[in-house]
Amino acid sequence: MAKLGDIFKTTSGSTPLSSNKSFYDNGTISWLTSGEVSQGKISYTKKFITQKALEKTSVKLLPKHSVVVAMYGATVGEVGILNIESTTNQAVCGILPNLGKANPFYIYYHLLNRKSELIKFASGSARTNISQKIIQDFEINLPSLQTQTVIANILSSLDDKIELNNTINKELENLAKNIYDYWFVQFDFPGENKRPYKSSGGKMKFYHELGREIPADWKIGKISDYVEKYKGGDWGKEAIIGNYTEKVHCIRGTDFPSLTGVGNINAPIRYILPKNTAKKLDIGDLIIEISGGSPTQSTGRICYINQRILSRFDSDIITSNFCKAITLQDSNALYFLYLYWVKLYENGHFFNFEGKTTGIKNFLFDIFVSTHFIPKVPYDLLKSFDLQVAPLFNKIQQNLQESEYLAKTRDFLLPMLMSGQISV
Repeated sequence: MAKLGDIFKTTSGSTPLSSNKSFYDNGTISWLTSGEVSQGKISYTKKFITQKALEKTSVKLLPKHSVVVAMYGATVGEVGILNIESTTNQAVCGILPNLGKANPFYIYYHLLNRKSELIKFASGSARTNISQKIIQDFEINLPSLQTQTVIANILSSLDDKIELNNTINKELENLAKNIYDYWFVQFDFPGENKRPYKSSGGKMKFYHELGREIPADWKIGKISDYVEKYKGGDWGKEAIIGNYTEKVHCIRGTDFPSLTGVGNINAPIRYILPKNTAKKLDIGDLIIEISGGSPTQSTGRICYINQRILSRFDSDIITSNFCKAITLQDSNALYFLYLYWVKLYENGHFFNFEGKTTGIKNFLFDIFVSTHFIPKVPYDLLKSFDLQVAPLFNKIQQNLQESEYLAKTRDFLLPMLMSGQISV
């Protein structure tokens, strides 16, 4: 065992004055906040600073493969490793590489495995935090450099595959969005003789309600015209109590990204009344978040339910009270309506349909679905579109299932490799 500070140099960052635009405008140097440390292997940051900020402030540029630890805030104790050069804010401790003595990825996994021990050092203080001194005094076990490298390679190979799956999933969803735009924004869906409709002279008609042209033989309607029924949310009980006996997983807005793109599902298990089983979600349902959001994020996030999503759970699923589910009249409209809604959300449209109750933003769902005009796409075209994009969304779910398995394998191996319980 050795103290971490006896092997590595450590440093913390700072925040260049936000009012000084020359420190941020057109910046190209990555600047990591403590909230981003939980990415694990860090290849990007949301914010950048300029060379002037690097030269004129106390911020420091950490080399690639520095291990970073969040010292305070909501992510205190989280551990990451830089796949890029980056500066950090003052809430992040950087552990600089010492390649002659330690494999930086081994150090990353070692600290990740002992995150709870790091956090314990922070307990008892008025403000939960971990000082740089605590990190320097933290004792770590260092096997031979060769053993460190082999252990790190095994765990990294699993994480690398998960990261690759995440990248593939982003590209698959982007591909689905591009197909949607080609068919329903440019209106160059396969028309007569499979030729692009609008580019081949297909007739168009302008609708003031939509503010644009659509194919002349289409009609317009409301979102509600696509809906067969609505399902409310439920929260039930944490355990079986009285008549609360039906086990379900409860989907919250925070679970949407892990359901459809990145991450492991952490939807809690709840128990609901048998009479509320009609709220259970089915293949082809859409879930809308109706409460929550933030000043920069509107309510109205959306998630789809398909067969592969259902197969990721060991029980039926419902949605929470902060969400509402939609069952569509035509299941072929699932991905059309999902991508249509995502486009509205990404354009900030739902900020116009928000109210506040006791500080919580609420999506004015009923008003929106009953007043928002939308093209009524012919049945055959919806079916053709579904055939085009459904394989993409199924592949996304296949990758997510694989990533969940890989993450469980990594989490199973991590403590045993670090403790020497199993050898390489």
